[in-house]
Parts: sequence; structure tokens; C-alpha cells
Amino acid sequence: MTDDRSDDRTAGQAREDGFAVRREVLGDAHVDRAIAGTTDFTADFQDLITQYAWGSIWTRPGLDRRSRSLITLTALVARGHHEELALHLRAARRNGLTVEEIKELLLQTAIYCGVPDANTAFRIAAEVLADEI
Repeated sequence: MTDDRSDDRTAGQAREDGFAVRREVLGDAHVDRAIAGTTDFTADFQDLITQYAWGSIWTRPGLDRRSRSLITLTALVARGHHEELALHLRAARRNGLTVEEIKELLLQTAIYCGVPDANTAFRIAAEVLADEI
């Protein structure tokens, strides 16, 4: 697959794009908390995820944000990353996934990731999406 973007973007441009996408997907409050909590020790990590995850991967034209959210939720369930799952459930709603689509994704994960992981994911989703269920 080719990337239709110019490969001439600088690291600074990727970082700038990453902050924009990160805010759009995760919300200003989350990003502001992450930035406020940055220390000398964590600054390089914050830069890494902003520039590469959000600025280089989430900005690629090959998949829309809904698809990226579906993939991300599945990966988080499979790996048992529950704190990140809650965060990305909210992000998935911002990216246009319906509660019904999230339910179907979690049912699918029961088959391919395991019932215990899906059980935990359903519990987390029920808490995160309580106002919408």
C-alpha cells in the first residue's frame, strides 16, 4: 500500500499533526492531562506517541478513523490493556462507532481473544458507555 502523503513532512510537522489528531480522537481533557503530567522522565515517551502513533500512523490515508478504532479496540482487548480500553472506547464513539458496533466488536473478540477478555471488556464498556446503553 502506498501512502498518498508527501514523505517530505518533518518530525515537527508529524508532531503537530499528531497533537491535532490526538486531541480530536482522545479529547482535549485527556491530552491536557497527559501534557500536564509530563516530566523530564516521560517527555520523550510523550513525544514518541504524539509524533509516531498519532502523527505518523493515525494520519495515514489507508484507513479511516472508525476502522482504526475497531482495530485498536480489538488489540486492547486481546492484550488486556484495560485502562487504554476505556480511553479508546470513548475515542471510538468520537470516531463515529455506535454502541451496537462496539457490542458486536466485543462479541467477536470473545471468539478470537477469549471469553474472559471479552467479559472484562464488556464490563469496562458498560461502565464507559453507561449513559448511552
